[in-house]
Amino acid sequence: MLEYDKILVLDFGSQYTQLIARRIRERKVYSEIFSYNAPIEKIRGFKPKGIVLSGGPASIYEKDAPIVDKSIFDLGVPILGICYGMQLIVHLLGGEVERAQKREYGRAALNIDNHAGLLSGLSEGSVVWMSHGDSVKVLPADGFTSISDISTPPFAEMPTSSYNASNPSYAEGFAKRDNASNPSYAEGFASIARTSNSTHAAIANENRKIYALQFHPEVAHTQEGDKILDNFVHGICKCSAAWQMSSFIEYEVEAVRQKAGSGNVACALSGGVDSSVAAILIHKAIGQRLHCIFVDNGLLRKNEKAKVIETFKKHYNLNLIVVDAEKRFLERLKGISDPEQKRKIIGREFIAVFEEEAKKLGAVEYLVQGTLYPDVIESVSFKGPSATIKSHHNVGGLPEVMNLKLIEPLRELFKDEVREIGVELGLPDEICYRQPFPGPGLAIRCIGELSADRLKILREADAIVIEEIKNAELYRKIWQSFAVLLPLRTVGVMGDERTYDYTIAMRAVNSVDGMTADWARVPYEVLSIISNRIINEVKGVNRVVFDITSKPPGTIEWE
Repeated sequence: MLEYDKILVLDFGSQYTQLIARRIRERKVYSEIFSYNAPIEKIRGFKPKGIVLSGGPASIYEKDAPIVDKSIFDLGVPILGICYGMQLIVHLLGGEVERAQKREYGRAALNIDNHAGLLSGLSEGSVVWMSHGDSVKVLPADGFTSISDISTPPFAEMPTSSYNASNPSYAEGFAKRDNASNPSYAEGFASIARTSNSTHAAIANENRKIYALQFHPEVAHTQEGDKILDNFVHGICKCSAAWQMSSFIEYEVEAVRQKAGSGNVACALSGGVDSSVAAILIHKAIGQRLHCIFVDNGLLRKNEKAKVIETFKKHYNLNLIVVDAEKRFLERLKGISDPEQKRKIIGREFIAVFEEEAKKLGAVEYLVQGTLYPDVIESVSFKGPSATIKSHHNVGGLPEVMNLKLIEPLRELFKDEVREIGVELGLPDEICYRQPFPGPGLAIRCIGELSADRLKILREADAIVIEEIKNAELYRKIWQSFAVLLPLRTVGVMGDERTYDYTIAMRAVNSVDGMTADWARVPYEVLSIISNRIINEVKGVNRVVFDITSKPPGTIEWE
């Protein structure tokens, strides 16, 4: 990893933890997420210039509430606690947290008592986003000189601190403390902002650079959250804005060359942004020793194969193997309507096809995966390592089957950063800004049993949806827009004749990361054009409906 200034985010289970890291990276400062229980040695080895404690669903009163190693307060770097992170700081440093009589959730106006430091530049009454049950009752008391002097309240178990009183500095550059020059870790704690329901909406210890917020500055609902993060990252932590994609490309190209050596590399290329960017990056590093395999499983969108061949084989001159496996996949899927069975069959068959083609190449030592940072984060969740990584990112378990060494050039990046890399590498916008497409493809948008005829209907309808969304200049404003073929027929009238044909559901959603989503307010005139075109141009369809379900309670995909 290049030597950038870095901010570490410790995860306590908040749904917004990834968003915190993304917001910091948007400030051109590199950020990573560790689990709250990461060893202090790992945290120290990361060399952060600041640490953020995320929010989380737990109450500090719970028996198994997640607790960070108190030694982080001895590292001599600024710390920012958010929501649960705030309550944890207060609790660990001897203050008091109380169970709120009424949970505070939603927007609140911030009354600022100190316009300097963390809240510098914020407007009086600035709207913030609250989401908490417990709240701070008493700020930490003054008068202690060492973490070991703190008497932690008995209602939560704490790990034994690794702080050594005789050697308070963990490494050169960490703050040394003594009674004369550094009178108290908690001395100077003060409330710097209030809301109507929270006396301590924001607190600060300017002497020790410890800050905490009861609200979430990372979410869009907090109007001036960006200013707060700017103040912490650039103002308080003194981080330079040096994290940029051009430098990352140079570094990663050299890293791939070093890792791959003279070996051959295989890559499953789908035409999506992740696999496309990974393939071009690897090709930049090792040239024709990269062998890309594109599997046409018959579940792709209209003209997908032709576009992939045109882009990667003809334009970029990649070694591209195109496998026509539509008949093979549809035979395996015949009679299957359960979505989970569909996914498993598609995954297994993809592995089999990919393995067969890779063996034909001879000595292949490495496999390229378009793993992104959110997939890596799943394995370091606040509850511990997870056994689940999305099947369309780990290519259905290919490394275990084929015993190949992995190359994951994008594993430190978020989706928006991958798009940036694609632009830097000269990939067309059509690929860089392509809407997400599920690994199982149209199989989970063709509800019920699959057939070549039903897939053709869906493929044609989906192409019309995408074309008209683009014509209306909405494609890059909407997270996902697509057609779904329902397994039912309805009565219609076309040309004075009775019809009994299929129904197409159109789905369009807005989202930041796909974890939550709201249905997109597509203009009526656009919906009208889409409906008319599908019914007039796609034989076998006589009705179009629009899905207005948000996530939750629904999911983005129908299966």
